Amino acid sequence: MTISRFAVTAIISLLVGGGAVTGRAQTTAAGATGGSGAAPGAAASTVGTGAGSVTPGGASGVAGSGGSAAAGDTSASSLGAGAQSASPNQSSSSLGTGGSAAAPSGRVMSHSGAHGGENALSGQSMEQAHDPGGVWSKSHTQTHVRQGDLTSRTKSMAHQPGGAPVQSTTRSSVNLGQ
Repeated sequence: MTISRFAVTAIISLLVGGGAVTGRAQTTAAGATGGSGAAPGAAASTVGTGAGSVTPGGASGVAGSGGSAAAGDTSASSLGAGAQSASPNQSSSSLGTGGSAAAPSGRVMSHSGAHGGENALSGQSMEQAHDPGGVWSKSHTQTHVRQGDLTSRTKSMAHQPGGAPVQSTTRSSVNLGQ
């Protein structure tokens, strides 16, 4: 399955700029959502957005989320977006996910994958960076496209020894009513 540059640009534009909702499509929040947490030497933030349009001739929508965390010399980021367009005779779906992690003097785990078939797509990206002494950063994004139900959830966390981890979680959802 391939995705056009136009579709990728539209998805990223909605993630960055928020989106509007018309028709019967619904998001868990109006346009964009987000959050952040911070503690001495650690920070985590997430953002999500969704948009949809439903007309008598069809429906289309996109949902996505992403986040990042940093503590000490570690950092981790992940993002995901899913889109679907449907008419009475055909439908098309796409999903993308990815991330990165960095720890100059520690360990890094980075995993991203997407799978699915004709009726559903799922993907996740899990990123972790650990430095010696208990400093770490994590970000995890899960994205699903299932017959008009588009969801994306990101949780980012960071930790410095001597304190509780800071975290931020965002969930974006669009239901096209199919």
